[in-house]
Amino acid sequence: MHKKSGIALILAGLLAGCANQPGGLQGETLDLGDSQRVSRLFAYPNNCSVICYRDWTLEQTVEHYLQQSLTRDGYPQANVRVTRKGERIHAIFDGTPTDYGKSLLQLLDAGDLAYQGASQLNSDGKWQYNWYFFLPLGMALENRKSVELLHFPPDYSLTQAQDYLRSSTTDRWASLLSFNGVQAEQTPAYQTIIDIAPIAAPASAGSALEGVYGYFTSYQRRMVSELSVGSGDTSLPMVAFGAPVRSWITQQYGVNLPVLGLGQIDAAPGQQVSVLGANHPSYIWYAADPANNKGSEAAANAAGIKVMGQDLSAACWQAGMGQQPTADPQQTLNTCTEKWQVTEKLQTCELFFTSVRNLKPDEAAAKCKAG
Repeated sequence: MHKKSGIALILAGLLAGCANQPGGLQGETLDLGDSQRVSRLFAYPNNCSVICYRDWTLEQTVEHYLQQSLTRDGYPQANVRVTRKGERIHAIFDGTPTDYGKSLLQLLDAGDLAYQGASQLNSDGKWQYNWYFFLPLGMALENRKSVELLHFPPDYSLTQAQDYLRSSTTDRWASLLSFNGVQAEQTPAYQTIIDIAPIAAPASAGSALEGVYGYFTSYQRRMVSELSVGSGDTSLPMVAFGAPVRSWITQQYGVNLPVLGLGQIDAAPGQQVSVLGANHPSYIWYAADPANNKGSEAAANAAGIKVMGQDLSAACWQAGMGQQPTADPQQTLNTCTEKWQVTEKLQTCELFFTSVRNLKPDEAAAKCKAG
């Protein structure tokens, strides 16, 4: 082969390779901060006492959560490599938009505010031995569809799963989104979570954590402002789960949100966000417990079916507004409540018995048809 033509072919190959890259997907390198900052913001080590459940380095831990974000953002072929240079920790992205890291850096900057609040909480003697500082890592950073406001993440999401979306709460809500037409692999895009207490704790810690919100006000409001930004001039829909979170919305934004109550909050100047009040995803097991219904199984089932209808309606609104953020929020809610509490009431009943009472579909259908 002639030397000149060989060089030409190589150049042509390189240009063809560049042309075949998805538009704007080139990657970038981010400086995440020094190792001390990155360690605390990524809760490192995530799961160690004397023995580490997963004996990962700091770099492996950061890679793990950032790869989760890439997948949930719809870039499964992209990858990230985390390196250390002196005391600085760098994340090197490949196959992502060139500005992909902006949302990550915003999250970490907000995380600094959360860490300051947690440190003050500890200085005031209110931090408990079985609490873990835990930011919402591994979420969709760019291609979000909606935002979920919750109370606090369960401890096992950090110490066992190392996955913020691995919990019975998020699993149940993902199934409700699926019942409303969201593909299973798409549900993480709808479940970008802001916990008003960035503390992984046992499920029994709820009442203790209700007294710590004031330590995280700057963090909370910044997260709501930044994560509710959609494309163009639209804001992403938000669901506020559970009484403590709905009360927090009232206290912070002056909007009263009962279950299936719809409101608008000013997340930032000129940025209005539609927020729907909802039950906590796990509330249905409390509502449907015969012990909380004077021992009556029939009353417990009726209470559970009512909550199921509310939850399906809320997930329907979230799915609908996530797909069409410019849609009318109230009209979308009216359509959803009509569907699940009137038109499809029988299906609501059957879904309660299959997903909460664990009956087989034919057993659930027979029970609901019998009234």
